[in-house]
Amino acid sequence: MKKHILSIAIFFIATGFPSLTFAADIIVQPADVPLAGPHARQQLLVLARDGTQVIGDRTATAKFTSSNTAVAKIDEAGVVTPVADGDAVITATVNGQTATAKVHVSKMKEPSPWSFRNHVVAVLTKVGCNSGACHGALAGKGGMKLSLRGYDVESDFFVLTRQVGARRVDMLEPAKSLMLLKPTRKLPHGGGLRLEADSSDYQVILDWITSGAVGPKDSDPRIERLEVFPTSAVLKPKDKLNLVVRAWYSDGHAEDVTRWARFGSSEDQVATVNEDGLVAVAGHGEAGIHATFKNRVASLTIASPFPNNIAAAEFEKSPRTNFIDQNVLAKLQALHLPPSPPCTDREFIRRTYLDAAGILPTAEEVQRFLADASPTKRAKLIDALLERPEYVDYWAYKWSDLLLVSSRKLPQQDMWSFYRFVHTSVADNKSWDQFAREVVTASGSTLQNGAANYFVLHKDFSELTEATSVTFLGMSITCARCHNHPLEKWTQDQYWSMANLFSRVSLKNGDRGGEVFVQELPAGDVPHLRRGVPMPPAPLDAKPMKLEDSASRREYFAQWLTSPENPYFAKAIVNRVWKNFMGRGLVEAEDDLRETNPPSNWPLFDALVQDFVQHKFDMKHLIRTIMNSAAYQRSSQPRPENLADDRFYSHYLVHRLPAEVILDAYSQVTGVPTKFDQVYTGVEGGTAATQNYPMGTRALQLPDSQVASNFLNSFGRPERLQTCSCERQQEATVSQALHLNNGQTLNDKLRAKNGRIDQWLNSKMSDADAVAQIFELALCREPTAAEAKNFAALLKEAAEDRKSSRRESLEDLFWAVLSSKEFLFIR
Repeated sequence: MKKHILSIAIFFIATGFPSLTFAADIIVQPADVPLAGPHARQQLLVLARDGTQVIGDRTATAKFTSSNTAVAKIDEAGVVTPVADGDAVITATVNGQTATAKVHVSKMKEPSPWSFRNHVVAVLTKVGCNSGACHGALAGKGGMKLSLRGYDVESDFFVLTRQVGARRVDMLEPAKSLMLLKPTRKLPHGGGLRLEADSSDYQVILDWITSGAVGPKDSDPRIERLEVFPTSAVLKPKDKLNLVVRAWYSDGHAEDVTRWARFGSSEDQVATVNEDGLVAVAGHGEAGIHATFKNRVASLTIASPFPNNIAAAEFEKSPRTNFIDQNVLAKLQALHLPPSPPCTDREFIRRTYLDAAGILPTAEEVQRFLADASPTKRAKLIDALLERPEYVDYWAYKWSDLLLVSSRKLPQQDMWSFYRFVHTSVADNKSWDQFAREVVTASGSTLQNGAANYFVLHKDFSELTEATSVTFLGMSITCARCHNHPLEKWTQDQYWSMANLFSRVSLKNGDRGGEVFVQELPAGDVPHLRRGVPMPPAPLDAKPMKLEDSASRREYFAQWLTSPENPYFAKAIVNRVWKNFMGRGLVEAEDDLRETNPPSNWPLFDALVQDFVQHKFDMKHLIRTIMNSAAYQRSSQPRPENLADDRFYSHYLVHRLPAEVILDAYSQVTGVPTKFDQVYTGVEGGTAATQNYPMGTRALQLPDSQVASNFLNSFGRPERLQTCSCERQQEATVSQALHLNNGQTLNDKLRAKNGRIDQWLNSKMSDADAVAQIFELALCREPTAAEAKNFAALLKEAAEDRKSSRRESLEDLFWAVLSSKEFLFIR
């Protein structure tokens, strides 16, 4: 009998039968509760758990008891408060199930005043007094200026206790202090009601003033880490879950800071979170919930599986080529999203050529690939593509976008020198760590060492610091220039410590036109914007150098940047390359790698980064790994059950061709190259000159974004003015539609003499062959029977119309295919 029941259970588990549920146990989090001092308190959560996964919040229905009420008490809501030093055990009971948490109380007899740094500023931040919309604005509000979100506690203390005749803090009658009367609306307040007079936050400020309004001290404990409970949960739409946030400080004590934390969700359509840390599940998918307190961030994942009944066997039989597929399929199975089948060979060859090299395969290349019966032909095609010169052109262009290679800020000679450095690096498959190291430590003549032009483009120390962060770390720290970052953990001090790494870069004009020498000075510092003194030079979260250290600061930065232990460097480039092939970054946008912006698949991201580092930052290895995965080779056709998926890679994500690739593809299909000319101002005497690129130069071979092209501008070519992926626009616009309909680019190619249309006219190609060949050339497939019939009918009708010529009918045929969504998108 037991064997029979076990067999049924195994069957239901394997088939993913959705209504089968098992009795979950309960746990209490946090399970260990240190309470230090009489002000300490800790909210406990009682969570339903299936195995190791949290599946519900049972706190509201739990009954709590303390094993020693002389040490710790607990109320009906699950809040533990200290009574005396000692230990106690809290027991939670739900429907006969029990779970416990250990409590340790200490320092009850020691003074425990509220801290301005750690508590008063936390209250002001939570209620919004120091937000950008209130007193934290650049010019403040109502005559009071506080630092944004309390990044400068010394200045805030002075403003609150010394300005306005010290009336904001009344030491004789604390309750009459302006910082209490105004936010409670007992006096007129432009910011409205911010504090309730009977709230715990009001009491914190009142007690602080009553205790003498002590300012920030060097001995104040500093926050070291933040944690959130639970760390993950699997819930259903309409479920709710309370969060608890705990901060750990440098003196070893911990505090429940849930009431002062700020919360946010990466996907509001999946789960929202209110200001009290209550998560509400809104839909299916996965969301990252982040909690921020001071300059620390903690996060958790909320998963809400789709209501699909997918047998486990379907995931087991899905192709697995490498670790990418293991991680993708694990995520899909957890979310009940079935994978689409593999793409066809025709879809694969078009996709790979466009994604890896920015070109279309020729009809002959397609036929050879289709005729190859080898089971490894896809892998062989990938290997062959990575050795083609078009692959080098494509990725050199991509990295030139990233590095802002352009004659807008560089003389022509220097622009070419920089581009040749990038192009040669791609051709040599230079490892990404070596490439980055050569850029950030470049010295010498900009004409001889192209990488040195990076410092000519970014002459200002702040601009250099921020561009380097986005380029090689995939994150923006610009906000931290003026104040602590509002969405990340980076502080203003950290920003200026990093900026001081580049303080000794010097530029000197050379003897030749346009030549600049980049060199390292033996001394020099960048002063902190607010403090007015230099900060010890240090990369983000790294050990600082001493100000008097004579070692090269850029070399020190390069060692940190390219270290295998750097948690940001490899992630940044892996995410960029992943997006190129998969249509969406694991983190989106691709250069927004914040702790508050989690990846869609953490295990996959970590595995990709680890593999990339283990293979010594080999770019071709990374590209080959992605392209060989079954995830990349999946069909773009969604199944009904995975139609809503736009980030977990259950099917290939369709994405539009870049502007340059579209233009080159038009030239390739029509047989008419694009003529590129560039007028620029010479570096000597301001004379105008013209750069005539050889006929046949492809858009992806242009070194400079300043080459005039209305088509490229309309379709989103970046100007290379700022280091941001947002410069390249991929959205469809009315301008693009007008350009295809009435613009000269495509229409001129169709009308051009000696192009492919002329060749077909001279060979008297039949209608059927014309339709078949344009589909092969542009879409790498045969037309369907319906398409062949409809196009043949249109060509025949045009031939019978005496007002239209054979050329015009072929032009219309080309235009219809080349302006179609199927042509303009990678599928």
